Amino acid sequence: MAQRVSEWTESFRIALEQLMAHKVRSLLTALGVIIGIVAVTLMGTAIKGIDKGFSNSLDMLGQDIFYIEKWPWADVGDEWFKYRNRADIETSDAEEINRWIRANPDSSLRIAVPSKIAFRNVKRDDRSISGTYINGTSSEFGIINTADIERGRFFTYSEEISAQNVIILGHDVANTLFPEGTEQALGDRVDIHGFKFEVIGVLERQGSFLGLQSFDKQVIIPLTSMLRFHSGNWNNNIRIQVAAGADMDVAYDELTGLYRRIRSLLPEDENDFEINRSEALEESLGPVKSGIAIAGFFITGLALFVGAIGIMNITFVSVKERTREIGTRRAIGARRQAILLQFLIEAVSICILGGIIGLAVAYGLKVGISSAFPNFPFTFSTDLVILACALSILTGVLSGLAPAWQAARLDPANALRHE
Repeated sequence: MAQRVSEWTESFRIALEQLMAHKVRSLLTALGVIIGIVAVTLMGTAIKGIDKGFSNSLDMLGQDIFYIEKWPWADVGDEWFKYRNRADIETSDAEEINRWIRANPDSSLRIAVPSKIAFRNVKRDDRSISGTYINGTSSEFGIINTADIERGRFFTYSEEISAQNVIILGHDVANTLFPEGTEQALGDRVDIHGFKFEVIGVLERQGSFLGLQSFDKQVIIPLTSMLRFHSGNWNNNIRIQVAAGADMDVAYDELTGLYRRIRSLLPEDENDFEINRSEALEESLGPVKSGIAIAGFFITGLALFVGAIGIMNITFVSVKERTREIGTRRAIGARRQAILLQFLIEAVSICILGGIIGLAVAYGLKVGISSAFPNFPFTFSTDLVILACALSILTGVLSGLAPAWQAARLDPANALRHE
């Protein structure tokens, strides 16, 4: 046992001496491993970031909410005209759905809320936000809204039916229009399309959908008030919350049948509407993640293969350069296992060095990318560090095994005569 410990200790000491004696050569040899570790780490960081961002986005969209819309949440490709020619969603259909829900207490559906969407400039004094997401809805939107009110309140049914010009600001909208502090927003007025709206609430920060579309750049107003400046139906939707504990698939089928009746569709007619749900976005997200994974594994595999070939060649050169040393060690009693272990540890040490440098470079790139895209949730986890270390060690073992085996099989007498 003591002999084995001594062999391991001696092998690590020699490996460290060789790395220190040939710093530049070791670094250049490890370059392939460095590139491979950077590639696999950034790939894992991106995929984990997408998963985290997607999970956060599902929470914002509401995992128990269906969206009845004209368009599906997917690339429609050549079928664009098919969806374009569909009849618009009528916000009044929400009340028909609610009447049916009230008449059927065992329904899997809880409540339907209409939304009329438009994009307008929102102004306050000399400050303005262009293309703000305006959501005209009912007072019941507060029930299904995934964002809490940070300040103030939601508008009431009374304010809705009397078409009061009241507004709830998204977090970023409030911060932009009221840089002195969102607490100053309550009771103040903002302008939309020439109409003055009193600020009665500010939403808490929600973040963005996969770092792209911010949920904080919206405002919410009564649907009745919105009709004063926007009557188009092209972007209407109805949001339906599923009853607590209900099966989502059962609720989906129930809502499909109900809305087909509202639309007066015959059994043989195709649906002229879409019922979108947050889980459906996974289908469009899958190819993105697969593409990143394929590219990352290809670059990683290629870089590690090139790195392994380089390490193998350098280790063969090292064996040839130190043939007399090997012969001397064998002559004074060193076992073949000790020689094999020595060169194997040297190869693994170069790969571990490359892995450490690769992780450092990847982390630096992650910090830089996060600074450039602060809304994207890049995730640098312990799992990635473990994976990088495992790949480094595996590459070192595979690339160093052949030259280490050759060194261990050298005949001591012939090795000592080597010039």
